[in-house]
Amino acid sequence: MKDRVIITQGTYVASAVKKDQYPEGNLPEIVFIGRSNVGKSSLINSLTRVNNLARVSSQPGKTQTINFFEVGVKIEEAEERKAFYLVDLPGYGYAKTGKEKRKIWSKFIEEYLLHSPRLSFVCQLIDSRHEPMASDVEMFNWLVDNGLPVLIIATKVDKIGKNERAKNIAAIKRKLGIKEISVLPYSSLKNEGRSDLLDVIGDSLLE
Repeated sequence: MKDRVIITQGTYVASAVKKDQYPEGNLPEIVFIGRSNVGKSSLINSLTRVNNLARVSSQPGKTQTINFFEVGVKIEEAEERKAFYLVDLPGYGYAKTGKEKRKIWSKFIEEYLLHSPRLSFVCQLIDSRHEPMASDVEMFNWLVDNGLPVLIIATKVDKIGKNERAKNIAAIKRKLGIKEISVLPYSSLKNEGRSDLLDVIGDSLLE
């Protein structure tokens, strides 16, 4: 079946740790955030189908800047092509960095999330194999408390069976404290969930 939303290009634009380093222009921004090693870079590469657009590392905490990628899309019901910034934020939770450095990180991430005028929504990635950790719940609550729209994506679903998947997704909803929240299952390896995520992105670009 043909995808309704097709990504036509994905290019790296900028890395930033402060406002004056953000790229110029008025493109909407869709943000990806998650614990270190949740599979964020793999998901970005799977979504855009651009190999190594986001660098995949086996060492948690490798992304230490806010990385902006310009992504072009063709949406079935739109005459003109659209574009957005895919924004990759540093992983929270475990990282081989001292407390002071983590404080600086969290400050510039908070600054970006609270003050970017172009932010459309945040994709928070949670590893489907485990219950959300305290840092996941804390991040989710912080995003909601600050009025930021959040889409929860359960990563690495290819690594668990169907029954376990249903059970673990229910556990994610329970732990986040919102039963009716929708959780999008995603496998970067098999591109499962890709069309669903593209549909959500397409809808937000048409608003």
